[in-house]
Amino acid sequence: MTMTEIRTALPERSRRAGSAKTSPVRDLLALTERPEVISFAGGLPAAELFDLDGIRSSYDEVLQSPTVLQYSTSEGNPLLREEIARQYAAGGLPTDPASLLVTTGSQQALGLLSTALLDPGDTILVEEPCYLAALQTFALAGARVIGVPYLGDDLDLDALESLAREHSPKFLYTVPTFQNPTGRTHGIEARRRMADAARRHGFRIIEDEPYRQLRYSGDELPSIATFAPEHVLSLGSLSKVIAPGLRIGWIRMTADVRDAVTIAKQAADLHTSTIDQAASAHYLTSGRAPSALERIRTAYSDRRDAMLAALPSALPSGSTWNRPDGGMFVWARLPEGMDASAALPGAIAHDVAYVPGAPFFAGAADERALRLSFTTYSPDRIRTGLSRLGAAWDAPGSVKG
Repeated sequence: MTMTEIRTALPERSRRAGSAKTSPVRDLLALTERPEVISFAGGLPAAELFDLDGIRSSYDEVLQSPTVLQYSTSEGNPLLREEIARQYAAGGLPTDPASLLVTTGSQQALGLLSTALLDPGDTILVEEPCYLAALQTFALAGARVIGVPYLGDDLDLDALESLAREHSPKFLYTVPTFQNPTGRTHGIEARRRMADAARRHGFRIIEDEPYRQLRYSGDELPSIATFAPEHVLSLGSLSKVIAPGLRIGWIRMTADVRDAVTIAKQAADLHTSTIDQAASAHYLTSGRAPSALERIRTAYSDRRDAMLAALPSALPSGSTWNRPDGGMFVWARLPEGMDASAALPGAIAHDVAYVPGAPFFAGAADERALRLSFTTYSPDRIRTGLSRLGAAWDAPGSVKG
């Protein structure tokens, strides 16, 4: 048998792997690596705002003990879980540290929950549009994904009721505060109604809260878990408030899924990095975190305002966009007849980039939508980038539809 024949005989990859699409955000990173490109595409925290001295000090401190380099329990560092539980309680959601499992970023939390809760063919509901990496995770799990549409800036709760009644979903996935990709936030009444729907129709809610602490205006809102604690699994992360390189996330679990999620974690990677957990716990309890977070919020608020002020001259006449109270993103729509994906090469030719909105949809896409991240650059750099974007629409050969 020849080598060609041997290769031909190999089995194909799984149908689930074939159903998952590559991330256009990750693909764009390769296109925008040129230093002159101002990219509003990636949801990247500002590296210059990382508290390097404080993080370095925490690593130095925990490395005094060799046990931080040893194997550990799958559930996670006890001090870290206690501090996360304390923060939940301070926000009005009493939490037992035993209900928390530390993950390698909140992205892994989605994978663990998909492993523990889903069988191929199970139906789930997501917001439409939805966090792209969640759609990838659910596709790899073989789930049937159905989008719940928005009416303006509010989730269509009547549609949620109807879809839950019709499809008996395993869960609803939501980013309720400063959503990725839209920056939208569910109000208190919407949270209450979502929790009520979960109780009446017997599905879980996965509330993913990586941006919750990045609020620049408006009032804090209660977790959906406060309204239906037995139905809600909450995810959190340090990626947006300390640094994504730590890869520290967590799941706040209900008792009925704890064993299954823990087994999934054991099968995935035994446990999250012990040294990163220990350093994170030390940092969170060192007293440095609140002032560092306030510095981040102040800078991001200024950057958000700079983007909002520049958008009228950066987007074609007739475009619309929202004004998020926090998070990292502005969601915009081009005028009727325009296509954000088709127009992107023209923008990149002008050394500026954004993410088209179409890939964030589980169903029929909005081709006019685009996502702009405002956190990575200073206000002056944001204004420069949006000036380039404005010029791209008017350039000869630019795509208008």
